[in-house]
Amino acid sequence: MERHNEAMQSRDTPEPPAPEPLPLEPAAEGPRAVQSPAAPARRAPQQDRSRATRQRLLDAAVECLVEYGWTGTTVTVVAQRAGVSRGAAQHHFPTREALTTAAVAHVTEARAADIQRELDALPAGELRTEAVVELIVNWFIGVPFRAALELWVAASADPQLRELVAPLEARTGRRVHQAAVELLGVDESAPGVRETIQATLDMARGLGLANLLTDDSRRRRGIVRQWARVLDTVLARTPPG
Repeated sequence: MERHNEAMQSRDTPEPPAPEPLPLEPAAEGPRAVQSPAAPARRAPQQDRSRATRQRLLDAAVECLVEYGWTGTTVTVVAQRAGVSRGAAQHHFPTREALTTAAVAHVTEARAADIQRELDALPAGELRTEAVVELIVNWFIGVPFRAALELWVAASADPQLRELVAPLEARTGRRVHQAAVELLGVDESAPGVRETIQATLDMARGLGLANLLTDDSRRRRGIVRQWARVLDTVLARTPPG
């Protein structure tokens, strides 16, 4: 009987009220609801990939110019060398002319930057002039000159290509001339200095052409040494820096 009464009391006892639901946060309004903080992070890798693709195409175009010449350097060949599709290549460079001229401009600027860094490592005193002449000559026996030479030859018979190459050659010429003035540490306003610098560049270009078919390094060393003596005699030297 007592158990029955306890059971009846437990059923009559009211259950505690259920907890009230927590208030909902207000919904985002307007543009804030669609903004995503991860969006810039997604765009950045895409831009990086685009720059990397462009860089591979420029490097591949220079390699193809040196290896295959102008005739063999097609957009398809460059794209295959770069490991990208032809469509991706043409997205960055619509024509072969645009691709190859951009490639030569790129590698020329890169080499000019290298020369500026090498300036600090050049020796002082009598050996400096010879080291500078050798550095200038090496410009014209390196990859940038060989790639540019292919464009020059092709542009001589192609008016459309010539319109692109002529301004590039003018910019490159000024860039190399200014680098030579800085490397030699001379005052270009002095009489005869500008012409002597240009003669140095013309000589270096000729040595670069002579090296295309055969290794001309032995003869070239003697010419570099002698021309350094000429420069020390002719040029009005000014202290570097």
